[in-house]
Amino acid sequence: MSFDVIVIGLGAMGSAAAYELARRGARVLGIEAYTPAHELGSSGGLTRIIRLAYFEHPDYVPLLRAAWESWPSLAAEAGDDLLLQTGGLYIGRRGSAVLEGSLASARQHGLEHELLDAAESNRRFPALRLDDDMQTLYEPLAGILFAQRCIAAHLRLAAAHGAELRFEERVAGWTSGDGGLAVTTDRGTYQADKLVIAAGPWLASLVPGLDLPLTVERNPLFWFEPTATPKLLAPDRLPVWIMELDPDHAFYGFPALAAGRDGSPAQGVKVARHHGGRSVDPESVEREATAADEAVVRGFIERHMPVANGRRLDARVCMYTNTPDFNFILDFHPADQRVVIASPCSGHGFKFSNVIGRVAADLLLEGTTPFKIGFLSLDRFGSTTHV
Repeated sequence: MSFDVIVIGLGAMGSAAAYELARRGARVLGIEAYTPAHELGSSGGLTRIIRLAYFEHPDYVPLLRAAWESWPSLAAEAGDDLLLQTGGLYIGRRGSAVLEGSLASARQHGLEHELLDAAESNRRFPALRLDDDMQTLYEPLAGILFAQRCIAAHLRLAAAHGAELRFEERVAGWTSGDGGLAVTTDRGTYQADKLVIAAGPWLASLVPGLDLPLTVERNPLFWFEPTATPKLLAPDRLPVWIMELDPDHAFYGFPALAAGRDGSPAQGVKVARHHGGRSVDPESVEREATAADEAVVRGFIERHMPVANGRRLDARVCMYTNTPDFNFILDFHPADQRVVIASPCSGHGFKFSNVIGRVAADLLLEGTTPFKIGFLSLDRFGSTTHV
């Protein structure tokens, strides 16, 4: 059985790539080791932040603008609510990466924003308690993506455009030759002209010839019941937020969400630590959040978000696949220009998934992309990418 493109991994990036390739007329096979829109990789946890004043690197902002513009059109095509605009708060002390990086991106790209001192931030957003020497960058163009819905929408639309999608089928490996590419799974072997590898935490096992400096990090997520004044935690009063306490301790969170029109239940306040988890093997990661995991987050909310310090309602575990500089990998395989690697994303990639799908399709179908992605190339790892 032969295809134009095979996509390995149908999470955030792979589902978007399968959709974009199929939408452009390619014969696509998507292969996923688990069930559709599962929570076993990097996209679990129901919700993800989308923001434009990007502290990680200002070169992400053009990609983010394209992503922000595309999510509503995808939602309309899918007939589902995928995004909720809440605004965003990026909090830290002067000199902190979160505050200074967000401010630099906002200024460089002319993004609408306000810089608030601690007193003004506490007054306008009383669910959060800032230390006196903290500041907040507020931007209105930020919000929540409903992660499983987004992936399900990409998968549904990919199939509607003719993609063949296979689930609970594990890829054992792939080979390349003059006649094309062959992907072998636990069910058979498939032929294709081109390949997208979007396997997230499982990437290293699918590119064994590349000595990529990747680490997989375990990160627990928590939802808590408000202790009082629930209206302070509603989306119209509490934007999505990120707070850096020091270079080794940053936390992020979401407002409490009401029950959805699709029957999804109400959610408490979601809070998690950003990075700081231990390195793990994705095949044996501990998937239950522990008391020690909770204690780290409780310590933060007791001081900085006491109105959310109620009963624990839920907990999940997701994985970050980190590069040394915490930027993505989005590039051709160095030994084969018929193969695009579209992961890992170092714990901040979900919001880009729709545009990463576009870029992957550009690279494989056109050989180039209008987006500037040089800072995401494999070249920055030097000799570690040689096969």
